[in-house]
Amino acid sequence: MLRLHRVQPDAALWADRAAYPDRLIFHTPEWLRFVAECQRAEPLLATVTDGGQPVGHFTGLMSRRYGMRILGSPMAGWTTSYLGFLLRDGVSRRSALGALMPFAFGEAGAAHLEIRDRGCTPADLTGLGLRWDEAPTAVIDLNPGEDALFGAMASACRRNIRKAEKSGVVVEEADADPAFADEFYDQLRDVFAKQNLVPTYSVERVRSLIRHLGPSGRVLLLRARDPEGRSIATAILPWYHRAMYFWGGASYRSGQHLRPNETLIWYALRWARARGVTEFDFVGGNAYKEKYGTTEVVVPWARRSRSPLVAHLRDAAKQGFALKQRTVARLTAAR
Repeated sequence: MLRLHRVQPDAALWADRAAYPDRLIFHTPEWLRFVAECQRAEPLLATVTDGGQPVGHFTGLMSRRYGMRILGSPMAGWTTSYLGFLLRDGVSRRSALGALMPFAFGEAGAAHLEIRDRGCTPADLTGLGLRWDEAPTAVIDLNPGEDALFGAMASACRRNIRKAEKSGVVVEEADADPAFADEFYDQLRDVFAKQNLVPTYSVERVRSLIRHLGPSGRVLLLRARDPEGRSIATAILPWYHRAMYFWGGASYRSGQHLRPNETLIWYALRWARARGVTEFDFVGGNAYKEKYGTTEVVVPWARRSRSPLVAHLRDAAKQGFALKQRTVARLTAAR
Protein backbone atom coordinates (compact mmCIF):
# COMPACT_ATOMS: atom_id res chain seq x y z
CA MET A 1 0.00 0.00 0.00
CA LEU A 2 1.46 3.33 -1.06
CA ARG A 3 1.67 6.29 1.32
CA LEU A 4 2.93 9.86 1.01
CA HIS A 5 5.10 11.55 3.65
CA ARG A 6 5.97 15.23 3.52
CA VAL A 7 9.71 15.93 3.55
CA GLN A 8 11.98 18.95 3.69
CA PRO A 9 14.41 19.19 0.78
CA ASP A 10 18.13 18.70 1.25
CA ALA A 11 21.03 17.79 -1.02
CA ALA A 12 20.43 14.05 -0.65
CA LEU A 13 16.74 14.39 -1.56
CA TRP A 14 17.47 16.44 -4.68
CA ALA A 15 20.15 13.95 -5.71
CA ASP A 16 17.72 11.04 -5.36
CA ARG A 17 15.00 12.84 -7.33
CA ALA A 18 17.49 13.58 -10.11
CA ALA A 19 18.12 9.85 -10.56
CA TYR A 20 14.56 8.99 -11.64
CA PRO A 21 14.15 8.34 -15.38
CA ASP A 22 10.81 10.20 -15.51
CA ARG A 23 12.28 13.42 -14.06
CA LEU A 24 11.41 16.70 -15.78
CA ILE A 25 12.71 20.24 -15.45
CA PHE A 26 9.50 21.05 -13.57
CA HIS A 27 10.73 18.85 -10.70
CA THR A 28 14.01 20.73 -10.24
CA PRO A 29 14.74 23.19 -7.40
CA GLU A 30 15.37 26.03 -9.86
CA TRP A 31 11.97 25.64 -11.46
CA LEU A 32 10.15 25.34 -8.16
CA ARG A 33 11.80 28.52 -6.89
CA PHE A 34 10.58 30.29 -10.02
CA VAL A 35 6.98 29.14 -9.56
CA ALA A 36 7.01 29.78 -5.81
CA GLU A 37 8.21 33.35 -6.32
CA CYS A 38 5.64 34.21 -8.99
CA GLN A 39 2.68 32.52 -7.28
CA ARG A 40 3.53 33.37 -3.67
CA ALA A 41 3.43 29.63 -3.03
CA GLU A 42 5.38 27.19 -0.87
CA PRO A 43 6.89 24.07 -2.46
CA LEU A 44 5.45 20.88 -0.96
CA LEU A 45 7.52 17.75 -1.50
CA ALA A 46 6.67 14.25 -0.37
CA THR A 47 8.20 10.80 -0.67
CA VAL A 48 6.09 7.88 -1.84
CA THR A 49 6.64 4.69 0.15
CA ASP A 50 5.49 1.10 -0.26
CA GLY A 51 5.66 -0.87 2.98
CA GLY A 52 7.94 1.80 4.38
CA GLN A 53 10.37 1.64 1.45
CA PRO A 54 10.77 4.74 -0.79
CA VAL A 55 9.49 4.16 -4.31
CA GLY A 56 8.95 7.70 -5.58
CA HIS A 57 8.38 11.39 -5.01
CA PHE A 58 5.51 13.89 -5.28
CA THR A 59 5.95 17.54 -6.25
CA GLY A 60 3.46 20.33 -5.58
CA LEU A 61 3.14 23.86 -4.27
CA MET A 62 0.77 25.15 -1.61
CA SER A 63 -0.85 28.54 -2.03
CA ARG A 64 -3.71 30.36 -0.36
CA ARG A 65 -6.71 31.67 -2.27
CA TYR A 66 -9.93 32.99 -0.79
CA GLY A 67 -8.63 32.03 2.63
CA MET A 68 -8.23 28.37 1.60
CA ARG A 69 -5.14 26.20 1.15
CA ILE A 70 -4.77 25.13 -2.48
CA LEU A 71 -2.38 22.33 -3.48
CA GLY A 72 -1.31 22.71 -7.09
CA SER A 73 0.69 20.12 -8.94
CA PRO A 74 0.35 22.48 -10.80
CA MET A 75 -2.56 24.95 -10.93
CA ALA A 76 -3.85 26.41 -14.19
CA GLY A 77 -2.34 29.78 -14.96
CA TRP A 78 1.01 29.07 -13.30
CA THR A 79 2.77 28.80 -16.70
CA THR A 80 4.34 25.57 -15.57
CA SER A 81 3.61 22.17 -16.94
CA TYR A 82 3.50 18.69 -15.46
CA LEU A 83 4.49 18.16 -11.83
CA GLY A 84 2.89 15.15 -10.15
CA PHE A 85 5.02 12.09 -9.44
CA LEU A 86 8.44 10.59 -9.98
CA LEU A 87 8.05 6.82 -9.65
CA ARG A 88 10.27 3.78 -9.87
CA ASP A 89 9.61 1.34 -12.69
CA GLY A 90 6.62 -0.85 -11.97
CA VAL A 91 4.99 1.49 -9.44
CA SER A 92 1.38 2.21 -10.39
CA ARG A 93 0.51 5.85 -10.99
CA ARG A 94 -3.11 5.06 -10.20
CA SER A 95 -2.04 3.73 -6.79
CA ALA A 96 0.09 6.84 -6.24
CA LEU A 97 -2.89 9.04 -7.07
CA GLY A 98 -5.01 7.05 -4.65
CA ALA A 99 -2.45 7.66 -1.91
CA LEU A 100 -2.34 11.37 -2.76
CA MET A 101 -6.01 11.95 -1.85
CA PRO A 102 -5.76 11.29 1.93
CA PHE A 103 -2.39 13.08 2.04
CA ALA A 104 -3.63 16.21 0.25
CA PHE A 105 -6.82 16.60 2.27
CA GLY A 106 -5.37 15.20 5.49
CA GLU A 107 -1.76 15.93 6.40
CA ALA A 108 -1.38 18.75 3.86
CA GLY A 109 -4.70 20.34 4.86
CA ALA A 110 -5.70 21.35 1.32
CA ALA A 111 -9.21 22.45 0.42
CA HIS A 112 -8.56 21.93 -3.29
CA LEU A 113 -6.13 19.81 -5.33
CA GLU A 114 -5.10 20.00 -8.98
CA ILE A 115 -2.60 17.69 -10.68
CA ARG A 116 -1.18 17.22 -14.15
CA ASP A 117 1.25 14.32 -14.29
CA ARG A 118 3.05 13.56 -17.56
CA GLY A 119 2.76 9.81 -17.01
CA CYS A 120 -0.95 9.73 -16.13
CA THR A 121 -3.69 8.55 -18.47
CA PRO A 122 -7.47 8.95 -18.13
CA ALA A 123 -7.66 5.30 -17.06
CA ASP A 124 -5.50 6.12 -14.02
CA LEU A 125 -8.07 8.63 -12.75
CA THR A 126 -11.31 6.67 -12.77
CA GLY A 127 -12.91 5.86 -9.45
CA LEU A 128 -10.82 8.34 -7.42
CA GLY A 129 -13.39 11.13 -7.16
CA LEU A 130 -11.45 13.33 -9.57
CA ARG A 131 -12.80 15.56 -12.29
CA TRP A 132 -10.51 16.06 -15.24
CA ASP A 133 -10.16 17.65 -18.64
CA GLU A 134 -8.37 15.91 -21.48
CA ALA A 135 -5.59 18.46 -21.95
CA PRO A 136 -3.61 17.41 -25.04
CA THR A 137 -0.09 18.48 -25.83
CA ALA A 138 1.82 18.34 -29.11
CA VAL A 139 5.22 16.63 -29.08
CA ILE A 140 7.97 15.89 -31.59
CA ASP A 141 10.17 12.80 -31.35
CA LEU A 142 13.74 14.03 -31.89
CA ASN A 143 15.28 10.60 -32.39
CA PRO A 144 15.06 10.65 -36.21
CA GLY A 145 17.75 12.48 -38.17
CA GLU A 146 17.49 16.13 -39.18
CA ASP A 147 16.39 15.28 -42.72
CA ALA A 148 13.56 13.12 -41.37
CA LEU A 149 12.47 15.83 -38.91
CA PHE A 150 12.41 18.44 -41.64
CA GLY A 151 10.58 16.09 -43.99
CA ALA A 152 7.88 15.40 -41.40
CA MET A 153 6.87 19.06 -41.41
CA ALA A 154 4.09 20.35 -43.62
CA SER A 155 5.34 21.58 -46.99
CA ALA A 156 4.22 25.14 -46.18
CA CYS A 157 6.26 25.07 -42.98
CA ARG A 158 9.36 23.93 -44.86
CA ARG A 159 8.85 26.71 -47.41
CA ASN A 160 8.58 29.30 -44.63
CA ILE A 161 11.85 28.14 -43.08
CA ARG A 162 13.60 28.35 -46.45
CA LYS A 163 12.04 31.76 -47.10
CA ALA A 164 13.34 33.11 -43.80
CA GLU A 165 16.83 31.92 -44.62
CA LYS A 166 16.76 33.43 -48.13
CA SER A 167 15.36 36.69 -46.73
CA GLY A 168 18.32 37.06 -44.40
CA VAL A 169 16.66 36.19 -41.10
CA VAL A 170 19.35 35.25 -38.57
CA VAL A 171 18.74 33.27 -35.37
CA GLU A 172 21.02 33.88 -32.39
CA GLU A 173 21.22 32.58 -28.84
CA ALA A 174 20.59 35.36 -26.34
CA ASP A 175 22.16 35.94 -22.94
CA ALA A 176 20.08 35.22 -19.84
CA ASP A 177 19.57 38.79 -18.71
CA PRO A 178 16.55 41.00 -17.87
CA ALA A 179 16.85 42.90 -21.15
CA PHE A 180 15.77 39.78 -23.05
CA ALA A 181 12.67 39.51 -20.85
CA ASP A 182 11.67 43.06 -21.77
CA GLU A 183 12.30 42.38 -25.46
CA PHE A 184 10.23 39.19 -25.39
CA TYR A 185 7.39 40.84 -23.49
CA ASP A 186 7.13 43.79 -25.86
CA GLN A 187 6.69 41.35 -28.73
CA LEU A 188 4.21 39.32 -26.67
CA ARG A 189 2.04 42.41 -26.21
CA ASP A 190 1.89 42.73 -29.98
CA VAL A 191 0.85 39.07 -30.31
CA PHE A 192 -2.05 39.52 -27.88
CA ALA A 193 -3.04 42.88 -29.33
CA LYS A 194 -3.75 41.13 -32.61
CA GLN A 195 -6.57 39.31 -30.78
CA ASN A 196 -7.66 42.39 -28.80
CA LEU A 197 -6.23 40.85 -25.63
CA VAL A 198 -3.37 41.49 -23.21
CA PRO A 199 -0.79 38.96 -21.92
CA THR A 200 -2.00 36.68 -19.15
CA TYR A 201 1.08 37.36 -17.01
CA SER A 202 3.44 40.26 -16.36
CA VAL A 203 6.99 40.83 -17.54
CA GLU A 204 8.12 40.08 -13.99
CA ARG A 205 7.27 36.42 -14.53
CA VAL A 206 9.57 36.27 -17.56
CA ARG A 207 12.36 37.97 -15.60
CA SER A 208 11.88 35.50 -12.74
CA LEU A 209 12.14 32.49 -15.05
CA ILE A 210 15.36 33.77 -16.61
CA ARG A 211 16.81 34.72 -13.23
CA HIS A 212 16.23 31.27 -11.74
CA LEU A 213 17.00 29.07 -14.74
CA GLY A 214 19.68 31.12 -16.46
CA PRO A 215 22.57 30.22 -14.12
CA SER A 216 21.83 26.49 -14.50
CA GLY A 217 21.99 26.67 -18.31
CA ARG A 218 18.60 24.97 -18.48
CA VAL A 219 16.85 27.55 -20.65
CA LEU A 220 17.54 28.34 -24.31
CA LEU A 221 16.72 31.94 -25.25
CA LEU A 222 16.48 32.60 -28.97
CA ARG A 223 16.17 35.78 -31.00
CA ALA A 224 15.46 36.19 -34.73
CA ARG A 225 16.76 39.31 -36.46
CA ASP A 226 15.69 40.70 -39.81
CA PRO A 227 18.24 41.67 -42.49
CA GLU A 228 18.58 45.12 -40.88
CA GLY A 229 19.47 43.55 -37.55
CA ARG A 230 16.19 44.31 -35.78
CA SER A 231 14.79 41.75 -33.36
CA ILE A 232 11.50 40.51 -34.81
CA ALA A 233 10.83 37.31 -32.84
CA THR A 234 11.93 35.55 -29.65
CA ALA A 235 11.44 32.20 -27.94
CA ILE A 236 11.94 30.83 -24.42
CA LEU A 237 12.69 27.10 -24.24
CA PRO A 238 13.48 25.39 -20.92
CA TRP A 239 15.17 22.02 -21.25
CA TYR A 240 16.48 19.25 -19.02
CA HIS A 241 17.28 15.53 -19.26
CA ARG A 242 15.32 14.16 -22.22
CA ALA A 243 12.93 17.00 -23.07
CA MET A 244 12.76 20.61 -24.26
CA TYR A 245 9.63 22.70 -23.75
CA PHE A 246 8.16 25.64 -25.62
CA TRP A 247 7.44 28.00 -22.72
CA GLY A 248 6.77 31.03 -24.88
CA GLY A 249 7.24 32.61 -28.26
CA ALA A 250 6.54 36.12 -29.49
CA SER A 251 7.03 38.24 -32.59
CA TYR A 252 6.15 41.61 -34.05
CA ARG A 253 3.39 41.57 -36.63
CA SER A 254 5.47 43.83 -38.83
CA GLY A 255 8.09 41.11 -39.27
CA GLN A 256 5.93 38.03 -39.62
CA HIS A 257 6.06 38.10 -43.41
CA LEU A 258 9.71 36.99 -43.01
CA ARG A 259 8.52 33.82 -41.18
CA PRO A 260 10.82 34.03 -38.14
CA ASN A 261 8.67 31.85 -35.88
CA GLU A 262 9.10 28.65 -37.88
CA THR A 263 12.82 29.37 -38.13
CA LEU A 264 13.15 29.69 -34.35
CA ILE A 265 11.46 26.32 -33.81
CA TRP A 266 13.65 24.63 -36.42
CA TYR A 267 16.77 26.05 -34.75
CA ALA A 268 15.55 24.83 -31.33
CA LEU A 269 14.83 21.30 -32.62
CA ARG A 270 18.33 20.92 -34.01
CA TRP A 271 19.95 22.52 -30.94
CA ALA A 272 18.12 20.16 -28.58
CA ARG A 273 18.76 17.05 -30.65
CA ALA A 274 22.50 17.81 -30.76
CA ARG A 275 22.51 17.72 -26.94
CA GLY A 276 20.82 14.34 -26.60
CA VAL A 277 17.29 15.64 -26.00
CA THR A 278 14.78 13.15 -27.40
CA GLU A 279 11.46 15.03 -27.16
CA PHE A 280 10.26 18.54 -27.96
CA ASP A 281 7.02 19.42 -26.14
CA PHE A 282 4.92 22.39 -27.22
CA VAL A 283 3.13 22.26 -23.82
CA GLY A 284 -0.36 22.35 -25.22
CA GLY A 285 -2.28 21.36 -28.27
CA ASN A 286 -3.17 23.76 -31.05
CA ALA A 287 -3.90 23.33 -34.74
CA TYR A 288 -1.01 25.55 -35.85
CA LYS A 289 1.50 23.19 -34.19
CA GLU A 290 0.54 20.30 -36.44
CA LYS A 291 2.60 21.79 -39.29
CA TYR A 292 5.77 20.85 -37.40
CA GLY A 293 4.96 17.14 -37.64
CA THR A 294 3.75 16.75 -34.06
CA THR A 295 2.03 13.85 -32.34
CA GLU A 296 -0.81 14.54 -29.91
CA VAL A 297 -0.48 13.19 -26.37
CA VAL A 298 -3.33 13.50 -23.88
CA VAL A 299 -2.17 14.50 -20.39
CA PRO A 300 -5.27 14.83 -18.17
CA TRP A 301 -5.60 17.85 -15.88
CA ALA A 302 -7.36 16.51 -12.79
CA ARG A 303 -8.88 18.24 -9.78
CA ARG A 304 -10.75 17.47 -6.62
CA SER A 305 -12.18 19.73 -3.92
CA ARG A 306 -13.05 19.14 -0.29
CA SER A 307 -16.57 20.46 -0.94
CA PRO A 308 -18.78 21.46 -3.91
CA LEU A 309 -18.51 25.12 -2.81
CA VAL A 310 -14.74 25.07 -3.28
CA ALA A 311 -15.14 23.55 -6.74
CA HIS A 312 -17.63 26.29 -7.63
CA LEU A 313 -15.22 29.02 -6.46
CA ARG A 314 -12.45 27.52 -8.58
CA ASP A 315 -14.59 27.55 -11.74
CA ALA A 316 -15.84 31.08 -11.01
CA ALA A 317 -12.27 32.33 -10.56
CA LYS A 318 -11.28 30.86 -13.94
CA GLN A 319 -14.19 32.61 -15.67
CA GLY A 320 -13.45 35.85 -13.83
CA PHE A 321 -9.83 35.83 -15.01
CA ALA A 322 -10.89 35.53 -18.66
CA LEU A 323 -13.34 38.41 -18.23
CA LYS A 324 -10.68 40.56 -16.57
CA GLN A 325 -8.25 39.93 -19.44
CA ARG A 326 -10.78 41.05 -22.03
CA THR A 327 -11.71 44.14 -20.00
CA VAL A 328 -8.10 45.23 -19.53
CA ALA A 329 -7.49 44.81 -23.25
CA ARG A 330 -10.44 47.06 -24.11
CA LEU A 331 -9.29 49.73 -21.65
CA THR A 332 -5.73 49.56 -23.00
CA ALA A 333 -6.99 49.98 -26.57
CA ALA A 334 -9.17 52.93 -25.52
CA ARG A 335 -6.16 54.75 -24.00
